[in-house]
Amino acid sequence: MRPLADRPEDVPPVFADRFNSGDPDAVAEMYEQGGVFVPAPGTPLTGAGARAANARFMSLGLPIKVSPRHVYTAGDLALLIVDWVIEGIADGRPVRIEGTATDVARRAADGHWRYIIDNPFGTAHDGPARP
Repeated sequence: MRPLADRPEDVPPVFADRFNSGDPDAVAEMYEQGGVFVPAPGTPLTGAGARAANARFMSLGLPIKVSPRHVYTAGDLALLIVDWVIEGIADGRPVRIEGTATDVARRAADGHWRYIIDNPFGTAHDGPARP
């Protein structure tokens, strides 16, 4: 598994690697203390709620693929715009969940970049059904 990101542009591929490992602890390390995960538009979660929401996506057992569009950095903050898709067969049925994330990451004192805000559905007004 990849170590935490040392550069903001590495945050999406490191996240994908950790997500695809199936290890919720590895995914949780990608977030700052108090970081926000928005599993559906209008549903910001932190702490145990964010971890559980990520685990629901991971429980599909399908890989995530990420394709960063833009990374804008200002000092220790970065705005990440990332297309992503989770696709495959789960429980005998086809699944496709996708979006364009609008994320914010920050470089911590240890030099690693972590999510402050992980908003996978970006500006979507209606989110897909939750896994």
